[in-house]
Amino acid sequence: MPATGKTRRLLAAATVATLIGAAVVAGPARAGARAPHVDNPYAGVSGYVDPQWRARAESVPGGHRVSGHPTGIWLNRVSQIAGEPGELGLRAHLDAALAQRAGYVQVVLNNLPARDCARLAPHGEFAVGEVRRYQREFVDPIVAIERDPKYRRLRIINVVEPNAVPALATTIGLSARCADVARSGDYVEGIRYALDRLRPYANIYTYLGSGHHAELGWDENRSTGVRLITEIAAGSRAGVRGLDGVIVNTAGYGALVEPYFTVNTTVNGVSVRQTRWVDWNNFVDELPYAQRLRQDLVAAGFPEQIGVLIDTSRNGWGGPRRPTGPGVASSVDTFVDQSRVDRRTSAVNWCNQSGAGLGERPAVAPQPGVDAYVWMKPPGVSDGASDPAQAADPRSGFDPKCDPDYRPPTGSGWPPTDALRGAPPVGAWFPAHFTELMANAHPPLPAT
Repeated sequence: MPATGKTRRLLAAATVATLIGAAVVAGPARAGARAPHVDNPYAGVSGYVDPQWRARAESVPGGHRVSGHPTGIWLNRVSQIAGEPGELGLRAHLDAALAQRAGYVQVVLNNLPARDCARLAPHGEFAVGEVRRYQREFVDPIVAIERDPKYRRLRIINVVEPNAVPALATTIGLSARCADVARSGDYVEGIRYALDRLRPYANIYTYLGSGHHAELGWDENRSTGVRLITEIAAGSRAGVRGLDGVIVNTAGYGALVEPYFTVNTTVNGVSVRQTRWVDWNNFVDELPYAQRLRQDLVAAGFPEQIGVLIDTSRNGWGGPRRPTGPGVASSVDTFVDQSRVDRRTSAVNWCNQSGAGLGERPAVAPQPGVDAYVWMKPPGVSDGASDPAQAADPRSGFDPKCDPDYRPPTGSGWPPTDALRGAPPVGAWFPAHFTELMANAHPPLPAT
């Protein structure tokens, strides 16, 4: 969300209650018979390594150092379920996971009607009002594959629509597109349908996308997000116990932990919350945000067992620009700019970020309440094309936030994009970005 100040955030949070109220009417919470789940699907088993991503990573010098890590399988359009030319489809991935003797595989469902409504150029192949098509053409074929008894011993971890909740919770008062989505109820109905269809199978797990600290970190935004997550889950057949967890920072760049200051730091008696970078947020990094979000969900009625995932694939921010200690300036803004490891111009920038690095490697239960650090976004896969000439690309279109030369209208609140040049369309391999991610990895990669 643009860092346009507290007043506009409050407007968005207030407006969401009116616009989504009718759309989030809880249906009957039928908690029918459930096959038992393990508490943490990442525990005690190895993850599936996408052989195509492995080959692409190893085509870049040094890529072998990270090519063995599990990454997510992204389904952004219907054609990817069966597999597009030269790319594995979902069933082929699951078969490959069986051949690897993997214990879990990660799948991202990312194709709601009017998907990414908050972005300058929304993506997706379904329009507002086409939630039945989304259910029939997208969700149902995925479920038909995942429920195949041949995969019954494979833990299939589904990330359900990573950007939907933050879009509704933060931008309805600011975005006419998101207001239309909220009125339609498509996001709510679509997510509920996915939860209902996936939940009956013992080996299938669901984690709902829940933004990042620079979207839902403010108390008013986070409370709206928690309310929305709760009402979506409560209206599903299994109720709040039907959701295995949430995921934060999906495909994001927010630092896991800012080591040299916290939200409570002051400089000459002035809180860092007053700075341009923090902008009155209640969080400055992802781990504290994730843990607090989980606590809020438990307080809202979710079981204590609910977990949270953090995508650390591109939030390491190492390399030569990483600060080695806290700033020394007397100005609080300068102090924060000197101290922060996240080197973006703004924490809302999201497309192929210059200077980013690989973050913590995938790990099971690394912190209390955190089921896993994951690489849900495969490092080196483009967020979007940098060249406006690719605006007509049928796979993705063009988002100005991916253009390094984009300058927003005066007074819009959007900062420079920090996007890399030479980026291909979303989902395509971007070796220059992968090279930079390895060079700026934190923790650093071994030399060989």
